[in-house]
Amino acid sequence: MVDRYSWSRWLFVVLNYTFLILLAVLCILPLIHILAISLSSNLAVSAGFVKLWPKDFTFISYEFILRKSEFLLSLIVTLKRVLLGVTVNMVLTVLAAYPLSKESSEFKGRTVYVWILVFTMLFSGGLIPLYMTVKMLGMLDSIWSLILPHALPVFNVVLLLNFFRGIPKELEEAAFIDGAGYMRILWKVYVPLSMPSIATLTLFATVGHWNAWFDGLIFMNSPSNYPLQSYLYTIVNNVDTIMGSMDLVNMKLFEDVSSRTAKSAQIFLGALPILLLYPFLQRFFIKGIVVGSVKG
Repeated sequence: MVDRYSWSRWLFVVLNYTFLILLAVLCILPLIHILAISLSSNLAVSAGFVKLWPKDFTFISYEFILRKSEFLLSLIVTLKRVLLGVTVNMVLTVLAAYPLSKESSEFKGRTVYVWILVFTMLFSGGLIPLYMTVKMLGMLDSIWSLILPHALPVFNVVLLLNFFRGIPKELEEAAFIDGAGYMRILWKVYVPLSMPSIATLTLFATVGHWNAWFDGLIFMNSPSNYPLQSYLYTIVNNVDTIMGSMDLVNMKLFEDVSSRTAKSAQIFLGALPILLLYPFLQRFFIKGIVVGSVKG
């Protein structure tokens, strides 16, 4: 029997898998280290005993964090941002990708609109014009300042319009014969057939909104309106923030919690929802990207 792969092919496969496994380990070890610190006692962490496994196992850091109103308020802001932002992103992406997926003979000026969108991927007005625009529209210190400036992700539009172009035109023609209009065809034919790609883009939008932190710092004047990642940024860069506005019960807890264990607990809690969400959408990820890619 002839070997399926030559020795050079086997060598490539072994080296490739080895490299990917090492890369995965390098990515996951810091997260495991942070989790171990958050589950360890203050004394063990201060003494440098904690590496990849908790010492003097305790949940006191999480108890301390979940008692803080600032953390819970920032979590609520982020949940609102993700819910509203992902909805706006996906609706606008679908509505923009559908007409742009048509041929120029069907949609006059299609090429012009595509080039305008691509131009925005390469060039922008900069941070100061963006801030002035948000301020003039009265959106400072508002949840909409975190959503509307990034309402239409052009990269997602490009991926989805290429997926739409791969759907057989006969389906649309049959729907026209049955009396359906463009909007009905979009939501009843194209969207159901595009669920793998849409699920992938939904994951992109969710991760993007959840991890965003810089816009919260520049558009929010009040720390109580910070999204979670902006709040975590201030925590990591300012130890005094942890001590702010603590009552006597929290002060008692802080005696057994160091700033390092508290930061680690907050960082892990901030990453946990995405870690839980990804496995459910991962099966759509590769398929969605491949079928939505440009075909030669």
